[in-house]
Amino acid sequence: MRGVTLVLAVPAVMIVATGCQKEPSSSSAPPASSSAPPASAGASNAPGAATPAEFTRGEALFNADCAPCHGQEAMGTDHGPPLVNPIYQPDHHADASFYLAIRNGTRAHHWMYGNMPPVQGVSDDDATRIVAYIRWLQHQAGIF
Repeated sequence: MRGVTLVLAVPAVMIVATGCQKEPSSSSAPPASSSAPPASAGASNAPGAATPAEFTRGEALFNADCAPCHGQEAMGTDHGPPLVNPIYQPDHHADASFYLAIRNGTRAHHWMYGNMPPVQGVSDDDATRIVAYIRWLQHQAGIF
């Protein structure tokens, strides 16, 4: 009789990323929508395209507060999912879901990365810029 090999699934270790410890925002309600406009006329639709001026502040904030887990250009890492993915398109994850995740963290529900902790020190204005940058990246990738 042949031997049987059992493969055991090892639970993923939850890695909690820590960012800069800034003063948390005093606002408690997320803005209604960032209404991120599509890329400026004439911008390339290729990933890695130069970021238009209206999204550069959001890009800098994303790189400082989000990229350690979600990767450069929101392409994901082994610590967090890619946000440039159809799962995060506006008709499935509205802008408000990003604000709530930044402020309160979120339970893992689409991916096996573990729960996302709140991101300390990101104001609603900063979150608006971050979400606009993510939406621009998604648009560049043809997600919407």
